[in-house]
Amino acid sequence: MTDAIQDQQHPQYKDDRQAVSQLLLADASDFNLVELARLIIRYDGFPGARDIQADLQKALARWQLTEADLFTRTRAIHQQGEVYKGLGRGREDWS
Repeated sequence: MTDAIQDQQHPQYKDDRQAVSQLLLADASDFNLVELARLIIRYDGFPGARDIQADLQKALARWQLTEADLFTRTRAIHQQGEVYKGLGRGREDWS
């Protein structure tokens, strides 16, 4: 029996990998900030997707934000209105 925990594949990995790759090239718009926060929350403590987790931290650094700063800004964005409105997201994405 081994003590090492095997990394898992996240069911949303493929779509999230594309989103994270786009975030690394994008500006810090309201939509991109909200997406970054959503993905950081999704992968927080997830045993796998190390590349995504590292790239999320790179996006934070690129935009010169801490997680606390990001979450403060995105709470304000969500209070202003629906940042996802009109983007065809007919279902909630909590996985």
